[in-house]
Amino acid sequence: MSEQVHIQILDAAAAQASVEALADVLADCVASGASVSFMWPLPRARALQFWQGVADGVACRERILLVARDDNGEILGTVQLITAMPDNQPHRADVAKMLVHRKGRRRGIAQALMAAVEKAAKAAGKTVLVLDTVTGGDAERLYERAGWHKVGVVPNYALMPDGEFCGTTFFHKQI
Repeated sequence: MSEQVHIQILDAAAAQASVEALADVLADCVASGASVSFMWPLPRARALQFWQGVADGVACRERILLVARDDNGEILGTVQLITAMPDNQPHRADVAKMLVHRKGRRRGIAQALMAAVEKAAKAAGKTVLVLDTVTGGDAERLYERAGWHKVGVVPNYALMPDGEFCGTTFFHKQI
C-alpha cells in the first residue's frame, strides 16, 4: 500500500513547532550532497538557527512555508515562498529551499510541493516567481518539466557541501 503525502502551509505556530523536524530534512539533504547554501558537516545548531529564522519570517508574513507530510505526520519535504520584496516588485516572489528527505524521494513530493507553492503564490497575489538551483541536478529537470523557463547559468556561483564549485541555473515562471 502506498502512503499518501499531504502538503500543508504552516502558520507561525506550526512553523515554530516544526523547526526540529525541518532541521532534520535540511541536514539529510546537505549530507546527501545538495547545494542549498550550507556546507558539510552541517552543525545541528546552524540548521536549527536557519529554521528559527524561517519561522520568524513566517510570523512576520515575509515568507510562506510549505511542508509535505506522510500519513504519520512526519515531514519529508519543504519549500518556501519568499514574499517580502522591494516596493517596486510587489508582484514577485522567490521560491527557496526546495528540500526532500532521501527517504521521501522518487514519490512525487517535489512535484507536489512545486504545484502547491505556485498555488500559494497565486493566492498571495504574486504573478512572477524566480528560483535558482544547482546546474545539472535533478531539481533542474523537475523545474523544466513543471513549465519553468531557464534564464541562464552562472558558472562557479556556489559551493557544493564538499567544497567543490558548482554552477547555478536561474529560472522564472509567470503565473
